[in-house]
Amino acid sequence: MTEGAGIRTGDLPDDLTATEAGMWQAFRNGSVYDLSSGDSVVDDPHGGHPWGPERTVRARIVCWLLLDGPPALAGRVSALKLVGIRVTGSLDLAGGQVTPYVELRGCRFDEEVRLPEARFTTVRLVDCAVPRLEAARVHTEGDLHLPRCRFQNGVRLTDAHIGTDLLLNQAIVYRDRSGRSIAADGMTVGQDLQAEMLESHGELSLRGAQVGVSLSLRGARLANPYSRFALNAPQLTVERTLYLTPAGVGSPLLSGTTPARGTRIQRFECRGGVRLDDGRFGDAVDLERARFVFTDDQELSLRRAQTPELRFLGDKPQRGKVVLSGARVVTLVDRASSWPGPGSLHMGGFTYESLVPQGPFPLTQRLDWVAAATAEYAPEPYERLAAVLRAAGEDEDAREVLLAKQRRRRETLPLAGKFWGYVQDWTVAYGYRPGRAAVWMAVLWAAGTLTFAHADHPPVNSGGHPVWSPALFTLDLLLPVIDLGQAGQWQLSGGWQWLAAAMILLGWILATTVAAGATRLLRRG
Repeated sequence: MTEGAGIRTGDLPDDLTATEAGMWQAFRNGSVYDLSSGDSVVDDPHGGHPWGPERTVRARIVCWLLLDGPPALAGRVSALKLVGIRVTGSLDLAGGQVTPYVELRGCRFDEEVRLPEARFTTVRLVDCAVPRLEAARVHTEGDLHLPRCRFQNGVRLTDAHIGTDLLLNQAIVYRDRSGRSIAADGMTVGQDLQAEMLESHGELSLRGAQVGVSLSLRGARLANPYSRFALNAPQLTVERTLYLTPAGVGSPLLSGTTPARGTRIQRFECRGGVRLDDGRFGDAVDLERARFVFTDDQELSLRRAQTPELRFLGDKPQRGKVVLSGARVVTLVDRASSWPGPGSLHMGGFTYESLVPQGPFPLTQRLDWVAAATAEYAPEPYERLAAVLRAAGEDEDAREVLLAKQRRRRETLPLAGKFWGYVQDWTVAYGYRPGRAAVWMAVLWAAGTLTFAHADHPPVNSGGHPVWSPALFTLDLLLPVIDLGQAGQWQLSGGWQWLAAAMILLGWILATTVAAGATRLLRRG
């Protein structure tokens, strides 16, 4: 019987093996074709136990069923549902239109699976051993599920379009010849992309990918010692949240939720650089308890990323850099122990509108955080922090931040500028502690009053002069603009004259620094 005749009539073709004939009939019935033995060691598709002809079908026959298979039995819907089967040859559905539902569990493929530009409704490969999945520009109306699968030579989903969900939970993927484990640049996922507890050996590339709901890498372990990035996802768009957080181990009910207290968890861990530059995240980027292991030239980069909330709550990277230059965040949720030290943090142009620290994060440490991000003096990080604190009603802390900015700026000035800066700092703390001016004025006034009480003070005009008052005389010297009618009425000589000149000079310095501080405060106000 020819293949064409078999397809038209639904009769069984002559050249099928007994195993393939059983698969053929199960396809027409829409039932599961299960050839597993019941022995978990024998049935492990990733193990070394051989599977003989009794569990083997040819890839060509599988393609035949999917692309041009027989009609379903009366009252049934045809579907390919295989369990515990070995597929020999290359499963090549490139450019094909596959209408039946496809689900393979615990199967073993001898050669790569080729799906480029193919169109499916839903495809599920669960716990399968696949040398490589080549699926550039594949299109599914429903899901593409690949949980617990192992891919020895990578997965390619470049420009793929997944109608609903893409699942890669607990998959293990090794790199291909180009060094990538999963190449999914330009991919579009209609709803969730779940890759929880994924194990990636190579570069996970999601450049320009779009995810309609959330992208979860909870508990994933990414490692790429071969090149710069373990997660390379610039211009990634996630409509809701990117999760680089822990996953609960051992319960399928924990998927997509925060593990309950007491649950054994697996953290997200990345051994290699992470690039999320120019990303857009609709709800949040969550780094709760994330662990990053970098070399000196690797980094966690969020340059120009935008998100309403950044939860920077992972472990502090011991090496490499954290780069937030140009990123825009509404709420920054962070922990003091999560940030790297000086030289490893870059925040030029980083904007945020509110701070929500988790655990103790005193202002001294927050100032160290800003200083760590500015190897050379830059006013913007200090001004941003001060503005956020002022908006939160923390005016005193905001003034401390601006004072720290002036002190940091002072170190960049020439010697004369540094001297004047120290004078302003010691007297009125650059105007941010105006009470100091009153204290200095009171001290100088008291000291001058006590000293000038013993001065020889013949009047300038013996015919008419006020009553000598050491207190008013001293105050008249200290106030450079106000004339109290004392300083010009008495003649001093010798050291008393020098002391009076010193009082006038100190008065001008105090007045100038107070005026400079007041101007600065008014300008900030």
